[in-house]
Amino acid sequence: MNKLVSNIEKLKPFFEKVSRNRYLRAIRDGFISAMPIVLFSSIFMLLAYVPNIFGFYWSKEIEAMILKPYNYSMGILALVVAGTTAKNLADNFNRDMPVNRQINNISALMAAIVGFLIVGVDSIEGGFANGYMGSKGLLTAFLVAFVVCNVYRFCVKRNVTIKMPDAVPPNISQTFADVIPFAVSAIIFTIFDIIFRNVTGICFAQGVIEFFQPLFTAADGYIGLAIIYGAMSLFWFVGIQGPSIVEPAVSAIYYVNIANNLDLFQAGQHANNILTPGVQQFVATIGGTGATLVITLMFAFMSKSKELKAIGRASSIPVIFGVNEPILFGAPLILNPIFFIPFIFAPILNVWLFKAFVDFLGMNSFMYVLPWTTPGPIGIVLGCGLGLLTILFAAVILLVDFAIYYPFFKVYDNEKCEEEKNKNLDAVEKEEEMIEVDGNTLKSKRILVLCAGGGTSGLLANALAKGAKEQNIPLITAAGSYGAHMDIMKDYDLVVLAPQVANYYEDLKKDTDRLGIKCVACEGKQYINLTRDPDGALKFVFKIMEGE
Repeated sequence: MNKLVSNIEKLKPFFEKVSRNRYLRAIRDGFISAMPIVLFSSIFMLLAYVPNIFGFYWSKEIEAMILKPYNYSMGILALVVAGTTAKNLADNFNRDMPVNRQINNISALMAAIVGFLIVGVDSIEGGFANGYMGSKGLLTAFLVAFVVCNVYRFCVKRNVTIKMPDAVPPNISQTFADVIPFAVSAIIFTIFDIIFRNVTGICFAQGVIEFFQPLFTAADGYIGLAIIYGAMSLFWFVGIQGPSIVEPAVSAIYYVNIANNLDLFQAGQHANNILTPGVQQFVATIGGTGATLVITLMFAFMSKSKELKAIGRASSIPVIFGVNEPILFGAPLILNPIFFIPFIFAPILNVWLFKAFVDFLGMNSFMYVLPWTTPGPIGIVLGCGLGLLTILFAAVILLVDFAIYYPFFKVYDNEKCEEEKNKNLDAVEKEEEMIEVDGNTLKSKRILVLCAGGGTSGLLANALAKGAKEQNIPLITAAGSYGAHMDIMKDYDLVVLAPQVANYYEDLKKDTDRLGIKCVACEGKQYINLTRDPDGALKFVFKIMEGE
């Protein structure tokens, strides 16, 4: 097993390169930017249809009023994501372009929205048909964003622009500079749309869905599900944030499927599409990637090892809400040969079991999108529309995960107990660096901590805030997700990367160097220790700000 893990670890540089692919990153970051729409709109779906389970039905007029915010938010998701994906891809391109010759990301955003409307939306009397403006148009949105940004990069790099006299204000000059790439993009999409509609008789967005439908079906099968969630866990096991690689490739399928499930449910039919956001967040990764909820609670309440018990209890609350980096790096679970098998296969078995409940017992699949921080069992029950089967399933996968992890837990617990016998941990004094924090150095400084989803970063940001408060230092801290940081980063003095996004350090440093601010990436064990040690966290950022 050690040899297998060692061989997999050798592939880490390749996995890191894939995770930094600018197009995958643009999809992921574009979704992060649009996530408020998804979460906001789901509230109204729950209000409209969850009461049906209890035999209560709104009148058609009331139902239409409740659903209006949904239709005007989730109903234009693809339109918005076309713009946010283009903006994030333009920001990525700008890292490798001269400072005085940059793509205007807002202009690219608007060009992508226009391009999407041209190729993805049908005209009807008095306006637009909205059939593909929502989740069904996501694949088209990504393709449009990619084309737009490459058109802009081509024009900007070659200085294909309308040049204005020096006396013209810069903001006016920029408007004219964007005219050509904007126009070229729109013309390309218009010509393509005319040709495609005349050849196929349908709009491009519909054509894309029909072309990829076999892939959607294959991904919903047992083999497809195993590949998707097995790969996600495998990447995380070697220290690469798995969802950052896998999720962009399947995100469009997620939202097409969940929209179809809702349509089926509203029509009184069985919602049977498996691959949805809820399956990832609450089934495959219940408690975080690797299905770590149960093993964390086992550490906390069943471990004989003092170290594992302490780690489990400190990690339990974050893991219940889907933030599992404390247990991943604290135990550790990743790159730990003992946990290779359960870490990879527990998520796969969870998803297979979910599919069996849907296919053979008639349980509805996920119809609603909930915040990813919703505790897993609650997310399953609410996301699938309540019901006895959903409650039963939530209980069953907890038992299954317990059975999968238990033998490996016992081996690791015994190993740790043996280590503690041979080494008197209480007698070993921790040598701390004799660093005296200068409050003037950190006074009114702004520290931004970034992770993948904004959860783990909050742990360190809170520790820093607590440490600063104890020493009466007016330090400002904030937490966020990598990908949604570009527009706020300039307001901070130091950016700290959590371990799951540490492989983006090179890209981040290009951005921070341009802004004249500092950045640092943390190792896993180091980061987790800092989140539990406010004084140590303060010393850590003090050393960075001092330039040591």
